[in-house]
Amino acid sequence: MSDKTELKKYPLSIRNWPEDDRPREKLLKYGEHALSNAELLAILIRTGTTGKSAIDLGRELLTKFKSLRSMSGVDISEFKEICGLKDAKIAQIKAAIELGRRMMSEEKAFHGVVKSSADVVEFLMPLMRDLKKELFKTLLLDKGNRISEVIDIDMGTIDRVNPSVRDILMTALTHQSPAMILAHNHPSGNIEPSEADKQLTKDLVKASLAMELRIFDHIIIGENAYFCFADEGLIEEYEIEATK
Repeated sequence: MSDKTELKKYPLSIRNWPEDDRPREKLLKYGEHALSNAELLAILIRTGTTGKSAIDLGRELLTKFKSLRSMSGVDISEFKEICGLKDAKIAQIKAAIELGRRMMSEEKAFHGVVKSSADVVEFLMPLMRDLKKELFKTLLLDKGNRISEVIDIDMGTIDRVNPSVRDILMTALTHQSPAMILAHNHPSGNIEPSEADKQLTKDLVKASLAMELRIFDHIIIGENAYFCFADEGLIEEYEIEATK
């Protein structure tokens, strides 16, 4: 159902609307698929404010952010720019969006041995592509090359993250993981590694070999695209350099 349908002239309080037009009652009677995005947001928002119904607030959100996906990773301060959205309402919206992102990741999650970078990317893409700040993750592998843990190491700024080599290696040692895959996102969408990305990876490969650990890959997530250090031959290059 389109949000662009002609607006009905109803009292601002949704409780005074005909039952079939109230978002919550409509969902329970016809199912969630019968509701527009604004109506679904209205259920999360629950109540309106002076001069605005919950659906009006939902429409304002969609006008401001253009899509549900674009609300992901947006700073809370941007939500507060909409009059009538307070902390509780914002928290409910953010929680629902995060659940949606995690559901997408679960659908892409794989079981068994990690065989390629594509396996990992399918899992990480819905979790990381819309983040507005750089996030560095470590995927710990067991002896059978199965992912045992996914750990957030550091959250940075819009164009930089500075994870500690020591913290990354200590994470692997603490969980008794013999190998790991590194991953971070570029909010700009540009997947080319920076010199800092290359140096960090090189330092980690060298340090991990000294500790009898392995760095299998470092993946950079962009806008529906990714860069893979292993696929580009850089992990092998760094390992050879470290053993000379």
